[in-house]
Amino acid sequence: MGEDLISKKDLLELTGISYGQLYRWKRKNLIPEDWFIRKSTFTGQETFFPKAQILARIDKIVNMKEDLSLDELADMFSPAPTEVALTKQHLLERNIVSSFAVEQFLHEQRDEYILPFEQILAVFMVDRLLQSGDLSLDEGRHMLQTFQEHHPKFEGKPCDLIFLRKLGIAVFFMLSANGEVRFEQGVKVVARLNIAQCTEELKLKVL
Repeated sequence: MGEDLISKKDLLELTGISYGQLYRWKRKNLIPEDWFIRKSTFTGQETFFPKAQILARIDKIVNMKEDLSLDELADMFSPAPTEVALTKQHLLERNIVSSFAVEQFLHEQRDEYILPFEQILAVFMVDRLLQSGDLSLDEGRHMLQTFQEHHPKFEGKPCDLIFLRKLGIAVFFMLSANGEVRFEQGVKVVARLNIAQCTEELKLKVL
């Protein structure tokens, strides 16, 4: 099998969880259906999982299930936005985004204005690339516009935002998560953000 997959048997032995726990978490939507990959082997049909993703997810579930219910964990892992909304002051107090990002991208909002999760997510992702030095301020504005315009069209389905640059010109676009893309010579993929992962990270900070 590919190095990036782990069998169900090996997963249960490695993590110490039971068969019942695994499938209960599946029923509660803590583990996505499409992570259960059926493959033919010399012993018949077996179930495999994307190794890095399933191990990281189980580690989070085990470490957080004492503090959060399974329903709360399912909401956190869901790519759909949460109903939690915050003010600019809350973002700064919780160190969710930098003061620079708030000043640049949320300056039109009043201090008492309640920011919807989707808007916070957009600024959160832009701020990450600004902090890493991969993104200029003008590019950040274009990225925000791309996300705000196109993300709702995916209707909560997993998607990626891709940031390209060629000859100094930045291009942003969105596509279904894990979709394979090929580019012409000379195109640099500056960043590919998995929106579901970014959503999960932000929910962790917010919660």
